[in-house]
Amino acid sequence: MMEIAHGKRLWWKAFLHGTGEGKPSRERGDHVRITKQRLMILDQLRKLTSHPTADDVYHLLRRHMPKISLGTVYRNLEILSEEGLIQKLDVGGTQKRFDGNPQNHYHVRCLHCGRVDDIQMLPMAELEEDARRLSRYDIQRHRLEFVGSCPECRQR
Repeated sequence: MMEIAHGKRLWWKAFLHGTGEGKPSRERGDHVRITKQRLMILDQLRKLTSHPTADDVYHLLRRHMPKISLGTVYRNLEILSEEGLIQKLDVGGTQKRFDGNPQNHYHVRCLHCGRVDDIQMLPMAELEEDARRLSRYDIQRHRLEFVGSCPECRQR
């Protein structure tokens, strides 16, 4: 994990793009700071491909930060998602999952165990153009989820 100098306020945009300005927060019109908790969450998510729930992230972080609360994890996952640094996945099931890869890519979900994996294929830009033409919406991006049986569940 990257170190944060004690007492210095680092901003996401400066951290990500090497500029001196921060990215304004949608709620406060303020800068969103890089905190130890946010950096740890981002670091852990970028190491994983399992698309964990907030509870999963919480249990992972407790090993490194025993005093972190579940509320802090939820709040920071929301902020990281709003800032476009991670993706919040609203896939089948009751809990949202989080993806450390903010780039547009596709997922596959197991109908039996709920496992979510990335599919290594290029996003189809022509889908957005077709949707724009057919709906007259200003399409920003799209999400595509495939569903099926994972290899483990197929072997059962």
